[in-house]
Amino acid sequence: MYEIKKQIYLDLTKTQKSALCNHLRVLVKKFPQISVEDILNKFIDDESYYLEIKNSKFEFLNDKLHDMDFISETKKYLQECRKYYNYKKSQEPLIKAQKEYEKKKRTFLREVKMSKEAPTKKQIYYYEKLCKKYDIKKKDLTSKLEARNEIDKILSEYVTHYHQELQ
Repeated sequence: MYEIKKQIYLDLTKTQKSALCNHLRVLVKKFPQISVEDILNKFIDDESYYLEIKNSKFEFLNDKLHDMDFISETKKYLQECRKYYNYKKSQEPLIKAQKEYEKKKRTFLREVKMSKEAPTKKQIYYYEKLCKKYDIKKKDLTSKLEARNEIDKILSEYVTHYHQELQ
């Protein structure tokens, strides 16, 4: 898509070319089910209408809109955009899997780091309060990870058990 941008619309300024390409790319993304020909026809019809009522974003297209070179360049660009979005859609499962892998990796690394750090005062205090409340023998906590796991274990066991007794 980026290679073809260098080859088309050579008579437009950089800003004009950028605005037109962005608009065309949005059209392709907005209408994935419509063919390139239909998108091209829709664009030409819309721009003809807007030029007629003198409210066009692309006033510089007034002379070029029905020029065969402009239409062929626009069609090429729309086809490249379609290829790009189809490729991007095909890559979605891989990207999703990569993100899941990275998420698991960060979780693992966070736990490794926690296993090497001493528990915080808040964790120790909360653990002691839970042990006292549920009459559990205290363990000597050696890491943040161990403290978190013990607190979670107590909460999952005793809080669910406590709720069942209330009912």
